[in-house]
Amino acid sequence: MPSFPVLPRRLHDPSVWALYLLGLLPAAWYLYQALTGGLGFNPVKGFEHLLGIWALRFLFAALVLTPLRDLTGINWLRYRRALGLLGFYYVLFHFTVYAVLDLRLDIHAVWADIVRRPYITIGMACLILLLPLAATSNGWSIRTLGTRWHTLHKLSYIILAGAVLHFMLARKSLTLEPAAYIAIAAVLLGYRVVRKPVLRWKRPKRHNQPVRQN
Repeated sequence: MPSFPVLPRRLHDPSVWALYLLGLLPAAWYLYQALTGGLGFNPVKGFEHLLGIWALRFLFAALVLTPLRDLTGINWLRYRRALGLLGFYYVLFHFTVYAVLDLRLDIHAVWADIVRRPYITIGMACLILLLPLAATSNGWSIRTLGTRWHTLHKLSYIILAGAVLHFMLARKSLTLEPAAYIAIAAVLLGYRVVRKPVLRWKRPKRHNQPVRQN
């Protein structure tokens, strides 16, 4: 397997914080665009949609790091927590814009949408499932929960599938963009099914050494 440049250990933590900063820039930019008329005649809906798109992208990015390491040897797993949390932040931003700016904190209207509109029901379920993952994305939780932490964080697969379904239903048609996201999600989730056989296949085979006779 080819070797890749390795980031010096002293830059690991700064690079993670840089990722957080860069990851929040799209939200800041789209907020500026919404306030200055750059998002068209309905800036609230435009802002809400773009935040949802970026939430989906970060959820994808968090799950692509494992196959990236397995298949290419590039180990960027140190960024998985940051990418997952960025996905959570953008889902939260997406919901906040919807509830506060779109529906003006009308709790009855929000509840009615959750009950009556399947794509909002699914989106809300994804947000609720993300809450325990975000709350346990820290070293203390990993040490305390042990193997249960890994079991809990497998919810990310369900969340990704739900997020893609939410996006497709919100679009109300299977155009190129949702079809592309469905394909990417299918590859990422499908890899989890075949990961163990793939790793066994990639593991170097140990040949039996001939036994010397004295």
